[in-house]
Amino acid sequence: MASLVNAAATTTPGQPSRQNAPIGQFEIVGQSIVSAQQLFLGTTNKVYVVDKTERNPTPINGHPAWASEYDINSDNGRPMDIVTNSFCAGGNVLGNGTWLNAGGNQAVTFGGLTAPSQNGGAPYDDLDGGQSLRLLTPCDDGSCDWTIQGEMTTRRWYPTLETLEDGSIIILGGCAWGGFVNDASQTQPTYEFFPSKGDGAPIQSPLLANTLPANLYPLTWLLPSGKVFMQANWGTAILDYKAQQEFELPDMIHAVRTYPASAGTAMLPLTPANNWTATILFCGGTDLQSDQWKTNWDIASYPASSSCVTITPDVSQNYVEDDDMLEARSMFNLIFLPDGTIFGCNGAGTGVAGYGNDSWAVGQSYGDNAVLNPAIYDPSAAAGQKWSRSGLSASTIPRMYHSTATLLPDGAVLVSGSNPNADYNVGPGVKFPTEYRVERFYPSYYNQRRPQPQGLPSTLSYGGPYFNVTLSKDDLSSNTSNTASSEVIIIRTGFSTHAMNMGQRYVQLENSYTINVDGTATLHVSQVPPNAAILAPGPALLFVVVNGVPSIGVPVMVGSGQLGTQNILSVAPLPATSSQSAPNTATSSTPGSNSQTEASSALPLRFSSDSFLLPLVTLAVWTFGTLVL
Repeated sequence: MASLVNAAATTTPGQPSRQNAPIGQFEIVGQSIVSAQQLFLGTTNKVYVVDKTERNPTPINGHPAWASEYDINSDNGRPMDIVTNSFCAGGNVLGNGTWLNAGGNQAVTFGGLTAPSQNGGAPYDDLDGGQSLRLLTPCDDGSCDWTIQGEMTTRRWYPTLETLEDGSIIILGGCAWGGFVNDASQTQPTYEFFPSKGDGAPIQSPLLANTLPANLYPLTWLLPSGKVFMQANWGTAILDYKAQQEFELPDMIHAVRTYPASAGTAMLPLTPANNWTATILFCGGTDLQSDQWKTNWDIASYPASSSCVTITPDVSQNYVEDDDMLEARSMFNLIFLPDGTIFGCNGAGTGVAGYGNDSWAVGQSYGDNAVLNPAIYDPSAAAGQKWSRSGLSASTIPRMYHSTATLLPDGAVLVSGSNPNADYNVGPGVKFPTEYRVERFYPSYYNQRRPQPQGLPSTLSYGGPYFNVTLSKDDLSSNTSNTASSEVIIIRTGFSTHAMNMGQRYVQLENSYTINVDGTATLHVSQVPPNAAILAPGPALLFVVVNGVPSIGVPVMVGSGQLGTQNILSVAPLPATSSQSAPNTATSSTPGSNSQTEASSALPLRFSSDSFLLPLVTLAVWTFGTLVL
């Protein structure tokens, strides 16, 4: 039998601090200090909020704050000084746990107008952020802050960031000076890396060059094949970033999904059952054509799309019809829940993201008819039954342009933001004001007794020895048959902005199990599959789900905790599933995909490919120097 993981175990997860949450409802719990244009979970107790430079009432260092740290336990915050204008920046987490926030806007004055000085000064003392690279290593003691770490090669407003197999980040697209949509005079149809690779020069992207004007924040995912999937406006491509080659795929169908259409998007759960094969979901947006992205007509009243489609890029180049949403929506956030479903919230029934001083705008908003109702998408449900809002109640807060959401360790969803205004605006009669209120949404499992598994590791490798997780009688609800459906899940919550969660991913680990004579059970759990492109290195949350009820998520570091080529190990075979007790137990035969026998667990990963794809890349990636922070 293979030796078990010797990494120090995390503290056994307990129960939520809230025991009587309003299930299926939103609850207003606090204030974010700055409007949550960008938001991410940095520690199990801290959410970091990034805004654009504007007239927020809370000061820091003699000027309005446009960043903050929000304490989940106390629902209080502290202002932070992010120094340069982070308006419409992108973000993601490096493989060593440091967060990168890249790009933004020039320095501004009241109303978002260009400031007379780009190097600081009244009234906001903000510096030009168009090329900024900002770093933050999260902390729980209130001592950490943002630092500037050099500049990108070019100005990028609305760039997308995706973490790669070696823990570095690819930075794609954007424009130089901003505006409602992109245009040929300022487009940045290139990508670069942080830390830089090769000669550091930006590399041209045919997709981004050919998809004006709605190609800002290109929708991007690292695929298990090691390629990068990119979608912008109506165009789609596979990027082999190592060879600096792109391969064009058929166009998106039904609707534009990128900003400002701002559809809900997510890579569906990667599981043993689907051999960790990536399928990407797109829901909503708008069917505006490229010549319609103009502000000389009433875009705010134009109906959003209700369509959903999927694509499985490592298998097929074609988009596939999926269940329509329950209503049309743009600016739609999709958030993984640890039970394998996806929570959808925020957005508008008409119009798109953006704002301006136009006669037809709703105040300044380019969207209208806020959709207050959430919805749940179940990827495992039969066609025609994937969307539901049974038992769900509406929010009372319109969450329009610049709204965000993220999963919390206790399985609730934190929702904040909304500010379709050029500057702080909460005056009377403002339909969609600058919004600071923070909500929590409580899924159906929230008040149930949570599993308290023992033996969870604090680090995970790519391949290698399995580890054992013990479930008590209480964890199993005194029913050992619940062991068969128990799952071990990793969720990277991502960087939320503009209806996206850059880097969000859900990976189920393979496991078998043993039912013990005393009514407890032991899960034998494989490490992350031996392919860092399935789940890039870096911090994540680890959940154990029993009978659909998740434990509290505990922090885990995937990979080495450093930037560079990750060590890929042979997969240790899992023990066969077995039972040591007779009454009320599962059989010793292997149940579903989560509980495979020793023989099947040793099978290599299987990836299909059509002729349009290059042969799969090897697992090795290049190494670069140590990042100095």
